[in-house]
Amino acid sequence: MNLEGRILGNRYEIMEKVGNGGMATVYKATDLVLKRYVAVKVLRDEFTTDEEFIRRFETEAQSAARLVHPNIVSIFDVGIDNGIYYIVMELIQGKTLKEIIIEERGPLPWKWSVNVAIQIASALEMAHKNNIIHRDIKPHNIIITEDGIAKVTDFGIAKAVSNSTMTAFGATIGSVHYFSPEHARGGYTDAKSDLYSLGVVLYEMVTGKVPFDADTPVSVALKHMQEEPVEPIELNSNLPTAINKIIMKALKKDAMLRYQTSTELLQDLRTALKNPSGDFIEETNYDPTAKTQKISTSEYNRTNKRNKKENKFVAFIKKHKVLSSFIGLMILFVLAFGGTILAINLTKPKDVELPNVVGLSREEAEQKIKEAKLVFEVETEEYDSEVEENKIISQDPKYVENYNKVKQGSTVKVVISKGTEKTTVPNIKGKEREEAVKLIEEAKLKAEVIEETSKTVKEGFVISQETEPDTEVNAGDTVKIHVSIGTGIAQITMIDVTGKTEADAKSTLEALKLVVNIGYSEDKSKDNGVVLKQSVDVGSVIDEGTTVTITVNKLAEIKTVPITINVKSLLDGKITETIEDENGEEIEQVKDVSLRVVVGEDTIYSQKVKASETAISAGNARGTGTTTVKVYVDGILKNANTLNYSTTTSYVVEKSN
Repeated sequence: MNLEGRILGNRYEIMEKVGNGGMATVYKATDLVLKRYVAVKVLRDEFTTDEEFIRRFETEAQSAARLVHPNIVSIFDVGIDNGIYYIVMELIQGKTLKEIIIEERGPLPWKWSVNVAIQIASALEMAHKNNIIHRDIKPHNIIITEDGIAKVTDFGIAKAVSNSTMTAFGATIGSVHYFSPEHARGGYTDAKSDLYSLGVVLYEMVTGKVPFDADTPVSVALKHMQEEPVEPIELNSNLPTAINKIIMKALKKDAMLRYQTSTELLQDLRTALKNPSGDFIEETNYDPTAKTQKISTSEYNRTNKRNKKENKFVAFIKKHKVLSSFIGLMILFVLAFGGTILAINLTKPKDVELPNVVGLSREEAEQKIKEAKLVFEVETEEYDSEVEENKIISQDPKYVENYNKVKQGSTVKVVISKGTEKTTVPNIKGKEREEAVKLIEEAKLKAEVIEETSKTVKEGFVISQETEPDTEVNAGDTVKIHVSIGTGIAQITMIDVTGKTEADAKSTLEALKLVVNIGYSEDKSKDNGVVLKQSVDVGSVIDEGTTVTITVNKLAEIKTVPITINVKSLLDGKITETIEDENGEEIEQVKDVSLRVVVGEDTIYSQKVKASETAISAGNARGTGTTTVKVYVDGILKNANTLNYSTTTSYVVEKSN
């Protein structure tokens, strides 16, 4: 069933499938209410038709949802939508511990492994205190986040499986390598069963192998019940003695000889990190008849009660013979069923060792695969610069140390190397960067772009290539090309500074890292001191450091010059005239004259004055630069000279010219 794009519970929009399990398919989804990514685990169809299983599943999932712990994958929601049963969980970015073990292909660092085990044990401690037993602790159910945090998932779900349906056994059969002996025999399981499974996980982390392995799941289960494991220190001589003892105590067949609680195991694991060679692991001495046995009263009472119940059951069977006959028939049925299973197993193809043929010649690989009673098939041939011609590049199935069992008669597909492919380097000098890279890649080469400044090559174009054009090289080789990034000088977009004061314009342009040159001009229609024009147009793109000339309006200062006239000197002393008085006698008197002063085009003084005046104040001349001052007496021009405003503070006319 493809659920991508579907919305479950009117809330969870399925985005993509991210994993498959024996019981469920896991999807990445968006929580449309809380606007976050979540993981949605959808039960497989074969489980949804079993009402008893669904009831247990919902009960256990809701119980597990109460667990809030940094090392437990949080369960947010449990629901059903049109027959689809699902669990909404925290979305974890990382790898399963099993993936990490397979990738490592050998023992993991013991300190790292113990730290992971401490986190798992801490999660179990929380669960056990809430009366929740996991029952399926294995590396597949441990996720290691990108930050190195261990997260345990699927709490409580294993119980729903184991208590419900035979179909579920097929879904969990892959877990048999991590089963406790009591779990393997179908007996009573409790917190100590989880601790046994954690012991197996820690064993596998520090050795790279599980303690028990065989060709069939039944054989593995029997080994858990009957055989003692090889001590991990024998497989990894670097393992500290304290860690070895902790693992062996956790793997005791008798549950009463193991760690009794997660808290006990946690304490020893933490101590081992500080004192890895210490002798602090206590043996659990369990003897039902001994007065000094290390067993809790409640556990002992439970054991006695079970024994009494078993004795009563035997007595009951002896008394009720008809019932015992019926039970006998049932046992025969079970044995017959077991024989059928055995027959199926006998007719199934045997598991054989998958050989590692990567790096061998085609002939050697074919011979080795056929000797292993497998089928040799060439999937394809391809060029490979790292693998010699006619050698095997890869195989499918892949060879993974300690995980290389396949069915007899299976097909092994191989990819064979055609050796190193040759190609010719194209000429890309002067081409645009994108086109150059495309041409190199089309020639089955890799382009390495080196950027550098250039005053002659436009930005984005190839300056040079380190491998000459038409050179024959190996496909996949790298061709280095040098691409211009322009002058390397920052580019400035010119702004408008006209109308600003000289100081403002200068500081603004200098802040843009431009050089400012100032010139002056006069425009009487504009304010004094403002910028009239700039040498670079607004919007032009120029280099940082470019010189920009601004022209500033500079109006000349208007000055006032007082003008004084010596009338007497202009008349050369001829200031009198002869007139008759009232008696008819002639007399001499100072005559009156008409005085007019013209500055430039403007008459600033025009009056009758006495010819004897030597200091007539004729007014002021106002202006800039230079002007002409003309003095008329009785309409006759007596003096005409240039007045310079910048050098003259007062102007006196004392003689005619």
